[in-house]
Amino acid sequence: MSDHNSASPAAPPPGCPAHGSAVRLAGLQFQQSASDLYRSLRREHGAVAPVLLDNDIPAWLVLGYPEVCYVSAHDELFARDSRRWNQWPNIPDNWPLLPFVGYQPSVLFTEGAEHQRRAGVLTHALEGIDQFELARECQTVAEHLIASFAGSGTAELMNAYAHALPARAVLWMCGMPQDSDETDTLVEDLRTSLDAGEDDDPVAAYQRVGARLTQLVKTKRENPGADITSRMLLHPAGLSDEEAVQDLISVIAAAQQPTANWIGNTLRLLLTDERFAVNVSGGRVSVGDALNEVLWLDTPTQNFIGRWAARDTQLGGRHIREGDCLILGLAAANTDPQIWPESHVGAENSAHLSFSNGEHRCPYPAPLLADVMARTAVETLMEHLPDLVLTGQTTQLTWRPSVWMRGLTTLPVTFTPTTH
Repeated sequence: MSDHNSASPAAPPPGCPAHGSAVRLAGLQFQQSASDLYRSLRREHGAVAPVLLDNDIPAWLVLGYPEVCYVSAHDELFARDSRRWNQWPNIPDNWPLLPFVGYQPSVLFTEGAEHQRRAGVLTHALEGIDQFELARECQTVAEHLIASFAGSGTAELMNAYAHALPARAVLWMCGMPQDSDETDTLVEDLRTSLDAGEDDDPVAAYQRVGARLTQLVKTKRENPGADITSRMLLHPAGLSDEEAVQDLISVIAAAQQPTANWIGNTLRLLLTDERFAVNVSGGRVSVGDALNEVLWLDTPTQNFIGRWAARDTQLGGRHIREGDCLILGLAAANTDPQIWPESHVGAENSAHLSFSNGEHRCPYPAPLLADVMARTAVETLMEHLPDLVLTGQTTQLTWRPSVWMRGLTTLPVTFTPTTH
């Protein structure tokens, strides 16, 4: 067990933060004022803070931009194979973060040559997607979704639009039949496994996702098509069915939930920030600016678990022990005052860490495909419903109580009813 959160009542060793000062990474603190929390953590602890996960499991939250870049660029020191974790004896079978950290034969947990092999398959499969065709499909999906609520003059955009569009788009890319009931069930299980609510069972939801994708892989083995799944299976690297299922889960999870929150967070910015209000309908430049600003200030994946120390090392003045877990604080790093002096955070460049960094960053061209989905979703909505306004006050909007994802619970709007 790491010294920095030892359960023993004895004083912690010299140079080790007292376990009492470790901050619980609990949902409620992250709801309305995540940026305030990161600021106070940075003030109190510096670039690397001791934190407690569910069941008071100790970990380190890496808050500094240079430190996150260093950890993600040095796989030999901070590795992805979670079997290295020194906390496994303390983890219960029903631990809510198991879908994130329980070792799977997935590209996410591979290292070295095996990671290059698996990431190479994914890159190849994603490169086969025609971005214009994806934009057309997203526009078709967007128009279909908008038509379902356009006549009523009111909508709740998170569930009816922001989550639904990337879900359907990514399942289309993977070659999943577009049966809406089955898609809805799969999307709901994905969301539960990634961002469980109070009464959800993330482990059971994750198992259902795996079972459905196992069936898809079996179907595509027998009858391949022009889709991500088929390209993965036909690749000379020769993925097993289990490897293909695990890597498909990674692709779908990485594409659906973060893109949904990217869309939602961008719509919130466009609807609540006067800088965009004047010139948003049909204004591509404004939409592009808003999408990029959100990646800096309200990045959809705010924290990512994790890396595991391959040996004892130092980081940000902390002594990190072999097997310690490090969480990449992507949102905190993006707003690190070291890279934004005088508290000015601008959206002028794209050196944010929203798609991570290093060998394990989102494989090319995944960020481009996410941008196509998010941009098409926002632009199509603004084009069809140009007088969209937020229902109620900005202050009434609430964020999902998630340490990992940054997304609204709901985004209620009103507009002039139209028929499509």
